[in-house]
Amino acid sequence: MSRNNCNRKQRWCTQVPLTPLLEGPDVEMQEYYEGSKKESSWEMIREWFKIQKSSVSPEGGSGRFSSPSSSSNSLAFGNGGNSNYYVSPAKRHDLRLLLGVLGCPLAPIPSLNFKNEKPDHNHMIKDNIPWETSTAYYIIQQYLAASGCLKSSKNGMKKKNMYVAGVVKMTCCETEVSSGKGVKTMGRNTSSGSSGNGENVMGCFVLWEMTPGMWSLELAVGGSKVLAGSDGKIVWRHTPWLGTHAAKGPQRPLRRLIQGLDPESTASLFANAQCLGEKRIGDEDCFVLKVAADREAVMERNEGPAKVIRHVLYGYFSQKSGLLVYLEDSHLTRVQAPLEASPKNNANEAIYWETTIGSSIGDYKDVDGLLIAHQGRTIATVFRFEEDSMEHSRTRMEEIWRIDDVVFNVPGLSFDSFIPPADIFDNLPSP
Repeated sequence: MSRNNCNRKQRWCTQVPLTPLLEGPDVEMQEYYEGSKKESSWEMIREWFKIQKSSVSPEGGSGRFSSPSSSSNSLAFGNGGNSNYYVSPAKRHDLRLLLGVLGCPLAPIPSLNFKNEKPDHNHMIKDNIPWETSTAYYIIQQYLAASGCLKSSKNGMKKKNMYVAGVVKMTCCETEVSSGKGVKTMGRNTSSGSSGNGENVMGCFVLWEMTPGMWSLELAVGGSKVLAGSDGKIVWRHTPWLGTHAAKGPQRPLRRLIQGLDPESTASLFANAQCLGEKRIGDEDCFVLKVAADREAVMERNEGPAKVIRHVLYGYFSQKSGLLVYLEDSHLTRVQAPLEASPKNNANEAIYWETTIGSSIGDYKDVDGLLIAHQGRTIATVFRFEEDSMEHSRTRMEEIWRIDDVVFNVPGLSFDSFIPPADIFDNLPSP
């Protein structure tokens, strides 16, 4: 299966110039059909929020959610990907926003080889390493023990690769638009936290991982498919509407892997974390660990007018079980508005985009001696604001995921299974 998948990837042909991967939403506001003009990712984000603002009716409701045509087109998201059903442009944009934000986000920093690069506690005492760092190290050691990694290592059981299959349910819950004088909300929340008028989009995914740092993801939702992967050096993503993109900056792990699926990768990510203290999450008292991308790594991810300001990740580890129960990251980007797009004709005007993703992680089950999370819920918020304006837009979306199958050490899986698409190499800069 993996070899055939690899061959299929290498035959892709992207007919538009490649652009670097942005971790914000990347919805395309041009025609869906192939051959249409492509815009940059941040231009697409700007247009998406314009649609949300214009779709608010004078009475304060949302025509996009409440119109009869919206109800009649709801079948398009329950058809299992049948392309014969019509999907309205607004819903198509919502789906692309969901996949752009929740589909395959990356962690803020690269993973360390925890076994070779873990901190030495005796060295910490001698050099007066801060309490926050040494405490975080012990919390991670407890996490490795609780998840079964230390026991498996002592028994000589080595995880060479992993296969994961699961299902997802995504919802674009609500959009809040502020004009500076009032706030209008499209979509309503229910007591369960899901959208009252936003429509659920069902899907499934398959994830392969091989150490060190290689992974491949196929995610199919609402008739669209997102493909992403890494060969340990290059991280890439492919969508039907934007083609293939290579991620800029250091090679970073897939966020889905550190959501309780790969305890060793999670531990290596927090190897040099800081402990911020304690916080209660639901019924769990947790230790809070923080890691953040350094300034140099952040600058490598800049693209044109889009400048990444910060990317921070917080891990909440249960004091009772030692396991990871909540994961949250915040990603802030500053986009310089073009002169012709500024209503005040001010070349210094900037727009800020902050994406916050929080994941509740649970239902840990034993798989060959390791505790793997089998269920979770992720809530993402995309917040748009300006420096000198009271106007802002905020969109909240949700994903509920469940793991159906986990298999370690799959025979026949090799490095060739993670070869990036051929067109990636044609567009990489020369060394």
